[in-house]
Amino acid sequence: MAKFEIVMPKLGESIIQATIIRWLKAVGETIHEDDSIVDIATDKVDSEIPSPVEGILTKVFYEEGDIVPVGKVIAIIETGIDGINENEEVSPRESETEVSPTQERLIITKEPASARFYSPLVKTIAGKENITVAELDSIQGSGSGGRVNKNDLLNYIKSKTEKQATPITAASTVAIPVSVAGTGDQIVEMDRIRRLIADHMVMSKQVSPHVTSFIEADVTNIVNWRNRVKDGFQKRENEKFTFMPVFVEAAAKALIDFPGVNASVEGHSIILRKNINIGMATSLPNGNLIVPVIKNADQKNLRGLALTVNDLANRARQNKLLPDEIQGGTFTITNLGTFGSITGTPIINQPQVAILGLGVIQKKPVVLETPQGDVIAIRHRIILSLTYDHRAVDGALGGMYLQRITKYLEEFDIRQTI
Repeated sequence: MAKFEIVMPKLGESIIQATIIRWLKAVGETIHEDDSIVDIATDKVDSEIPSPVEGILTKVFYEEGDIVPVGKVIAIIETGIDGINENEEVSPRESETEVSPTQERLIITKEPASARFYSPLVKTIAGKENITVAELDSIQGSGSGGRVNKNDLLNYIKSKTEKQATPITAASTVAIPVSVAGTGDQIVEMDRIRRLIADHMVMSKQVSPHVTSFIEADVTNIVNWRNRVKDGFQKRENEKFTFMPVFVEAAAKALIDFPGVNASVEGHSIILRKNINIGMATSLPNGNLIVPVIKNADQKNLRGLALTVNDLANRARQNKLLPDEIQGGTFTITNLGTFGSITGTPIINQPQVAILGLGVIQKKPVVLETPQGDVIAIRHRIILSLTYDHRAVDGALGGMYLQRITKYLEEFDIRQTI
């Protein structure tokens, strides 16, 4: 009888651990090849682990909510039905990604165990911040069944730090607004992805001084060209041709011209990125957001960009993106015009230094200069917004980048085919 080890897979170049979200199979249950065994999640994307063999799930080593390093054995499948030794203990093998002594000190405590359940992440944070078990037990949890989650603990630590740093006196007491649910109000707890988005957005605003510049571009030629080629493209490729590939192409060209916008900040250093990997903010059916990345966007033609954009967007909405497909972005584009917004001031997707917002394309009366004099014409116009990190990008660079994108859009070659 053979025992097959199911290990936590390597989900991406920079990912070293993942969280067990839900076991899809129970111990003792028969597993067929390619059956999904468990849902796992990183800070980027959720995934399922399929079984490469057929057999019976005889042991799981981690509970739901546990954080597991890549390479650790998470379950055992007995590939023969007869002769299973229920009492045989199988220990998870050591992975190539070892837990450091520091991490172990944070996780392991000599204090008496609490009667409440705390996730490994909560225990890790508590150990790092020297939060005792008694303190943990005193925190009112907002999770299911009163469970203390990460945000509960972080709020407690923040409150504790503020109390220690600022003595409360009659003169210094300030009323802090608190959201209180009223009669008839509905309280909806954020799901895991929404919490990650919320934390990431707050972090970005805290880390980067945000500045936004705007410019208006005439895209009449692009609109007319797309109307001419879109039906042929759909018939040939069985895919829609949207405006996004054109904007990605223009953004990539402008990043080549102004590499300071295709960058990251590390301390007091600016990292100019060699590759141009453009993230594309995509709304999901559940209201959340994900940013798949078009790798080496500057090396693709319009047809290649169109097929890549459609593929990533479709699989994003079906929750079928691979972890590597939402990593490594160096610049992001968000299409605010999808929902009719004229423009907006998007938040930078860290660790990038800029994000481009696309407003809705509108018909407007515009004054045009002609050899016969000024005339008023109906033109298709769009407002582009660029939010940038003022640590690395100043107004001059941000403005020149927007000007260059506008130039590429307004001088678009309408003779080309896709």
